[in-house]
Amino acid sequence: MLIESFQNEKIKNVTKLLTDNRFRKKSKVFVVEGQQENARAIQYDFEPVEFFICENIFKEKLPEGKIHYVSDKVYEKIAYRGSSEGIIGVYTAKETPLSSYIPKENSTVIIVEGVEKPGNLGAILRSCEAFGIDALIVADGKTDFYNPNVIRSSVGCLFGMEVYQAENAETLEFLQKNSFNIYTTLMDETSEDLYKRDFTQRSAVLFGTEHSGLSDFWIGKGKNTLIPMSGSIDSLNLSNAVAITCYESLKQKKG
Repeated sequence: MLIESFQNEKIKNVTKLLTDNRFRKKSKVFVVEGQQENARAIQYDFEPVEFFICENIFKEKLPEGKIHYVSDKVYEKIAYRGSSEGIIGVYTAKETPLSSYIPKENSTVIIVEGVEKPGNLGAILRSCEAFGIDALIVADGKTDFYNPNVIRSSVGCLFGMEVYQAENAETLEFLQKNSFNIYTTLMDETSEDLYKRDFTQRSAVLFGTEHSGLSDFWIGKGKNTLIPMSGSIDSLNLSNAVAITCYESLKQKKG
């Protein structure tokens, strides 16, 4: 059966999942658009609920699961990017408490207190995955990992990463319990260069929001660390700072 009406209840549901954060969280499902992104979701064992396929665009092997065929116009309406690769999947969201994470002896963890822009969170996930970061912790209960902009900008890297959500106090308790070296990014005179930090042991680097930086909660909780720069600007975009840190961790581990 071909869905051709915008008033179809399933089409209304997908549209709401894309645009309504509260509805997405309440439903405990999320939308994935694009061939690579859906392939990664399936590869990393996310449970598909259903797929919406536009046969005039999608020419690959069909995924296993419940499939609805949609017209070109309906697909254009529900495609978040406007025009993409003819496949949209709906998946069950995973809930993984921080207490379930078992770090390796030399794990590097990136922690962000909150990311104001979903695109920045996606870029952070991409850097973490590319440079072998073991886990990303977001110390903010309001952040939505399954925002379409996060999935899109991470190119599906979200699905292969260890990703956790916890408040500051729980995060600190976890780091101390598991003997992590804690590197904060507070701006003060005690800071040392990132390249002088040891990433061959368990390490956690903490970053604050784009707007206000790391909160006062972390004062005195770790060793202040900075990325040395020679220009006139004294700070970097959050996702760029995380990318440089991730690369330094990988470089040290590779010797």
